[in-house]
Amino acid sequence: PVLDHGFVGLVDHMGSDQSIVRAARVSYGVGTKSINNDSNLIRYLMRHEHTTPFEMCELVFHIKLPIFVMRQLVRHRTASMNEYSARYSVITDEFYIPNPENIKPQSTDNKQGRSGEFEPEATSKIISDMLQLWAYNYKVYEGHINDYGLARETARAVLPVGGYTECYWKANLKNFLHMIRLRADSHAQWEIREYANAMY
Repeated sequence: PVLDHGFVGLVDHMGSDQSIVRAARVSYGVGTKSINNDSNLIRYLMRHEHTTPFEMCELVFHIKLPIFVMRQLVRHRTASMNEYSARYSVITDEFYIPNPENIKPQSTDNKQGRSGEFEPEATSKIISDMLQLWAYNYKVYEGHINDYGLARETARAVLPVGGYTECYWKANLKNFLHMIRLRADSHAQWEIREYANAMY
């Protein structure tokens, strides 16, 4: 489980430590003879950023996450993805509401971040606004589909990016570790860090 309605599941993988060291040894040939075992070789490759052998392993995840968090995962274009289709299927009524401790003002020194604290009354009002807006927008979405027969691909336009989506996300180990280094970093948005840490 991640956030209030999300999850991460590792559903498949290909390769192992052996896949990495076999690829490294075919590439480096006699250069690896001084490496006395597989774990030392893997550490050597990582330390010296010889990362191509890590491309021999792949990971496949099933992820449920808010759309605005998904957009940060999509930025890693080295992964293959297939997302839940809001053209074929009706979107669920699940919407991300941050915990009160994650509702913070805009940072004054980081255009992408948040810092500081709100008064409890302001935090409560923000959460209330989010819940009301989502409930209203979802009611409009359902009404346009059920009452008017509006196409799902058009009806979804009224829904905010806090709604949940699902995807299958596949990457090789090299690109997975690159994503983790960026998205689990303390400068990344808290929500994507939660997903990156769960995936790691």
